[in-house]
Amino acid sequence: MITRVIDIRTNEKEALSEAARLIKDGEVVGIPTETVYGLAANALDGEAVRKIYIAKGRPSDNPLIVHISDMSELAPLVREIPEKVRLMAEKFWPGPLTMIMKKSDLIPDVTSGGLDTVAVRMPKSEYARKIIKACGLPLAAPSANLSGSPSPTNARYVFGDMDGRVPLIIDGGGCEIGVESTVITFAAEKPTLLRPGGVTVEQIEALIGEIDIASAVLNKLKDGETAASPGMKYKHYAPSADITIVKGSFEKFVDFVKDKDCFVLCFEGEEQNFENAVTYGRADDGLSEANRLFDALRELDERGAKTVYARCPEISGVGLAVYNRLIRSAGFKIKEV
Repeated sequence: MITRVIDIRTNEKEALSEAARLIKDGEVVGIPTETVYGLAANALDGEAVRKIYIAKGRPSDNPLIVHISDMSELAPLVREIPEKVRLMAEKFWPGPLTMIMKKSDLIPDVTSGGLDTVAVRMPKSEYARKIIKACGLPLAAPSANLSGSPSPTNARYVFGDMDGRVPLIIDGGGCEIGVESTVITFAAEKPTLLRPGGVTVEQIEALIGEIDIASAVLNKLKDGETAASPGMKYKHYAPSADITIVKGSFEKFVDFVKDKDCFVLCFEGEEQNFENAVTYGRADDGLSEANRLFDALRELDERGAKTVYARCPEISGVGLAVYNRLIRSAGFKIKEV
């Protein structure tokens, strides 16, 4: 398969036309969103969705997120729309927020990972919404990377993973946020955060009151536990290097890594203290860390890193999303110093 890349910023008409044609024909297309790039297919076509799993090399028990371009497109996909979902949609859609509800019969089991629920979001990216509208279909779209590797935040990384696996990639430039969307389920007894992202726990609770946070946000899934959301698996977002998160002061971190044959994943302004360092945003600035994290993980691979010790972000606000991705990239290896 030959993989074409069309830049929607300079050739919007052709990009939308080709993406819509391929997706309506049951193919998979790489598309930009504000979070990360996605692999999009018709969410209502089980055979098309299976092609996503094949392209990613992804287990089919991992549910996908269905993307819509307008609130009117939600009702046919779910059994009912809870009032709190309406409140959240009014505040945070379009945006980096995915909400899980009981699915309608329109959603194939392969899209929902065999669950009786469906995860839906309306992306903030104007390009993503234009592609959805051009297709006239809801699009299932997980991150556009090989399963387990860092999610791509630009078309170059999508091409590196998907060349020969999908017929088309739409280049929309860099992603604004850099980590996948917040996922919250409204199918449980109490609204529960399953994956942190650009919409924070603090923002959600200010709107709808206290929510639960699933144990798997900060811990491994228990043996036999079903992944109710993308990104809950044990090891995910991982480069080839072996990563360990180091918790402690900067001074203790410096002392811990000295004389070690390693790379360091640190914050901007700290890199001059190390021989081999890659930065991921500014300390205590979750937005900048999120924007940079996946590119930093891929840079470690490009530079041939084998062993990496990572500075630990603040575990609040968007920093919770950064930490959630980092512990999975490290396979939950954490060192206190």
